[in-house]
Amino acid sequence: MADRIIVAGGAGYIGSHVCVELLEAGKSVLVIDNFANSSPEALARIEEIAGGKVEFLEADLADPAHADKIIAAVSAFRPDGAVHLAGLKAVGESVAEPMRYYAVNLGATVTLLKALDAAGARLIVFSSSATVYGDRNKSPVTEDGATGPTNPYGRTKYFIEEMLRDQVRADPRWKACNLRYFNPVGAHASGRIGEDPNGIPNNLFPFIAQVAVGRREKLSVFGNDYPTKDGTGVRDYIHVVDLAKGHVKALDYLASEEAPGSVDVNLGTGVGYSVLQAIAAFKRASNRDIPYEIAPRRDGDIAEIYADAERAKKLLGWKAEKTLEDMCADHWRWQRENPDGYGR
Repeated sequence: MADRIIVAGGAGYIGSHVCVELLEAGKSVLVIDNFANSSPEALARIEEIAGGKVEFLEADLADPAHADKIIAAVSAFRPDGAVHLAGLKAVGESVAEPMRYYAVNLGATVTLLKALDAAGARLIVFSSSATVYGDRNKSPVTEDGATGPTNPYGRTKYFIEEMLRDQVRADPRWKACNLRYFNPVGAHASGRIGEDPNGIPNNLFPFIAQVAVGRREKLSVFGNDYPTKDGTGVRDYIHVVDLAKGHVKALDYLASEEAPGSVDVNLGTGVGYSVLQAIAAFKRASNRDIPYEIAPRRDGDIAEIYADAERAKKLLGWKAEKTLEDMCADHWRWQRENPDGYGR
């Protein structure tokens, strides 16, 4: 079993939920985070929810000046493996600043791999993305679908997958699982942890939630002329708690004898909802009006994508349990009880 786990980016939105699930599964956790898009308050709330302690190192995996202290801390922790969630994650920002995205996301991965190798821990679950598929596949998309990311963010995810495959080929002691997330939304049912983006949200649900709670006047819907059911983009929204549980399953799978050196696994529900359907569902959950306007399409966005999640069920024994209504209710509870997020 993989019982001592590094969580790179563990104070972030997905990372905080992963830490809760790991602690509740009886695992020990060392979080490495630089709080670039997260808050120290999340760590306290993780411990509050799970009733366990999180070890923590404040460091930037992408900064070469931090490499030595990261390698020393990882070796001292004696991990069995890692969950890699560290990096930048906004599609639009990546189009505007591609070199920053390549430097940070790939650089952080190199440092983490060096630290794990030095500690003799060669299991890694990587936070990849459905963006690696681009717009070249008909949905539902299987893991054998064509890859072709349409933006620099997606390309960093794909390149990191390739880095891990190369590492496994070079050293068979390594095992890697690339979890290709679809669209994580929602929050922990306690309302204590959730998505708290810096500045203007890049993703749909936190923007909807901030409009509902009164932080923002209205929502921009980017494009209503896609070839979809109502002209707006269609995505596979997955509850962040379901997603987090998939990481625990993936770590235990990698630690088993039947796991191959490298495997790609979709984490999604297998159902696509349009932007307008998501707005309507959130409106029902919050009982608040969600004003919106139609805006031009964003560079790098595609019309429709949702998952074929059979491989996760077969290999990991995992499937998404929560509905769109659950996602909206939990996301609204988090936003209503934390109108300013963690108050950074």
